[in-house]
Order: sequence, then structure tokens, then C-alpha cells
Amino acid sequence: MNMKRLTLPLIALGAVATPLGAQLALPDLGQGAAGRALGGLGGTLGQFDDALGDTLGTVRQNARLTAEGLAEARLVRLERIARANRATIDKDAAGDLARRGELLLMDGGADAIATAQRAGFVVLSRERLDDLGVEVVRLAVPSGMGLARAQGVLAQALRGATISADTLNFPGGAASGRAGARAGGAATGGATGAMPPIATPVGVIDGGATPALKPAEMRGFARGAPKASDHGSAVTSLLQFAGVQRVLVADVYGSDPAGGNALAVARALDWLVGKGVKVVSVSLVGPPNPLLARAVAAAQGRGAVIVAAVGNDGPAAPPAYPASYPGVIAVTAVDGRNRALIEAGRALHLDYAAPGADIAATNAAGRRVKVRGTSFATPLVASRVALKWGAGLGPKLDAEAIDLGVRGPDGTYGRGLLCTICRPVR
Repeated sequence: MNMKRLTLPLIALGAVATPLGAQLALPDLGQGAAGRALGGLGGTLGQFDDALGDTLGTVRQNARLTAEGLAEARLVRLERIARANRATIDKDAAGDLARRGELLLMDGGADAIATAQRAGFVVLSRERLDDLGVEVVRLAVPSGMGLARAQGVLAQALRGATISADTLNFPGGAASGRAGARAGGAATGGATGAMPPIATPVGVIDGGATPALKPAEMRGFARGAPKASDHGSAVTSLLQFAGVQRVLVADVYGSDPAGGNALAVARALDWLVGKGVKVVSVSLVGPPNPLLARAVAAAQGRGAVIVAAVGNDGPAAPPAYPASYPGVIAVTAVDGRNRALIEAGRALHLDYAAPGADIAATNAAGRRVKVRGTSFATPLVASRVALKWGAGLGPKLDAEAIDLGVRGPDGTYGRGLLCTICRPVR
């Protein structure tokens, strides 16, 4: 039974989303436990999934976990990624991970480019994302200059331009290594209700999906892409399980340690918009980035709805992007008893919750495995967006949402729980 009917516009949630840290009483983790949970770590999507899975295992098993412990785990994880991939990853001026040796320039004409070249920067490419109407210039930083320093130098020389590092985005969930019955395509298994076929296509920006899932189209935007990944396969299979008939997958990771960067995500979004896709599921989180912000706004201007995860770095982590951009549907997750995941991150606004634990999905090997994280709630919400696509989308979603927690919109469940009928039980 529907327990909540709201007509607030999707973009208005920023006013009601309060910090999750104030709503989760989480006891103490203990010094160093986050680091011990992470083990050896490389920079690829699969290696990140493994490390995140270890961290979430600690979340489930350690009753003394705190929001601060989750935030510590995030910092340790990112530091180890940076150390393991010094040749390809650096820190930008804000301390965020980004592709080493490259900056992105927008709003700069020929004079700005010439000024940058005189300062020792080299033009690597001039990119035009035609369907988004966005232009960006990739610049190589001067030899021997760190990324953060290069940002400062270029910003000083080009005061009217928009300059950023090509910051990295990471998946917001992990699959366990324990496989169940072999899946012959989309994940199979029990659900609590019938799921009608959904004709509206949905785009996925993630790692690649296993060919066993037969996505409608798949294209790569990173070195070695498209390449099947556990994370991208799980997200794709959940969309299919929820009834989406056409899933287009944009692989922004491939085998590149610096995959998932802002430029790759923007290129992927441009491709999906060019294909006429109106619903895009993004189970990735990262820092704010000017290029990605502009790409998201341009896609929205073309009528696309972006559905994004708030991540799993806990309520003390920085707000997740692209979930925090205006108009993006920000998604959190609940377990099988409709309890908010204690590791769920936060965004500047929160729209909906969906099942994200005690569920199963298909991995890159075509097997069903347990998954946990806001990553896996996101495609379920995207499926409801696709089902109800059209005029009055917000009120239609609100009419389905089940109010949890305090009455009305809140910072733990947003405007309510969606997709209870499409929970893929394990």
C-alpha cells in the first residue's frame, strides 16, 4: 500500500536532506581497522571492487563501526590506489585522485590555448561532445610539474577559463565472491511481484557487462574497453531483472587504472544522449568536476534523467557526485528488512531508497552473486523512472514510494522506498 504521496519537484530535495551522520548512531571502529580491511590494492575497477568488498565485509561484521571509521577507510583506499598507480594517477589541487599529467580546459579560446602553450602546456586533443554541445581541451602539464601545481599555474595564467583535473570516479558497491546457481542471462530468482516489460531504454555508465547479458549496445570509453566487469554486469543484470528490455552500456573503465575519469564519463553521457536514451543509471561516485557538471546539465537539457548512487563511504564522507548535481535523482539503499545501510554515503540532496543488500545479481562470469551497496539500488530506481517515463514523473514516483523513517522526506530514505516489487532476492 502506498504510504506517501508527494508532489515536490525532484530538484527540491536539497532543502530536506539532512546529514546522515546525525541520524545514525554508530559506535567506534578502532584505530587502523579501516586500513586492515583493505589489504593490497591496485587501481583497476576489479581491484577496487575487491577492496571495497573487504571494507563492506567489515561493515557487516564489526558492530563497533563509526561514520568516522568509514571515512577513514575511504581515505586509506584512495591513498593506496594512488600509491599503486603512480604512473597514471596523481592528486589534484583539492587532493582528489585524477589522471596524472593532464588538465582539462573549458571556456578558453585560441588566445587561452596559446597562453597555455607559452607556459609549457601541450595540447593533447580538442574534444567536442556534439550531442551535449560541450567543448574541452586536454592539456599535458609541463614535464616534472605535479598536477596540483600545474592547476595553480594555469589558473593564474588563464583567469577567465575553467580549468580542472580529470578526476576519477569509483563504483558505489561490491559483489561477494560467492557465486550461486549459474545464470543464463539476466539474473534470475525470486521477486515479490510481477515486473512488466519496460520499453524505455536505459543507459548504464559503469564497467562493461558480460556478453551473456546481451546488452542492446555496449561501447568503450577507456583503454581496453569494453571489458566485462563484475560491477557493470551486476548493474546491467539488475536493470534487466526489473524489466528493462533495452540496456545500453558505456564502459568507462576497461583495463585503465585511471578509468572512470570525468572526461570518460562525459563522453559516455554524450554517446547515450546521442542514442536518444532518456534514463541513465550511474553507480559511480567522485568529487565535483566542472566538465562533468556541464555534461550532466547539458544531458538534462536534452531531456535525460540521471539516476546516481550516493556511494558507500558513510555519512561523514564528502557529498558524492554526480548524485549531488541539481536535478540528478540521488539514490541510497536498504537491506532486506528495509533498514538503511550504515555505510551509505550522502549527497547534497536525497531522493529515493531502493533494495541494495540481501540481493543477488550477475557477475562477469555469468553467475549469480550476492551484492551490497548503493550501486545496486540505483538501477532499480532507474527502472522505475523508465517505467513511469513522461509527464509528471516526480509525482508518479512519489505515489509509489513507501515512506520510511520519520514522516515525510528525510536524509536517510529521501522521499521513500521504490522498487519493493523488483527486489532480486538471493
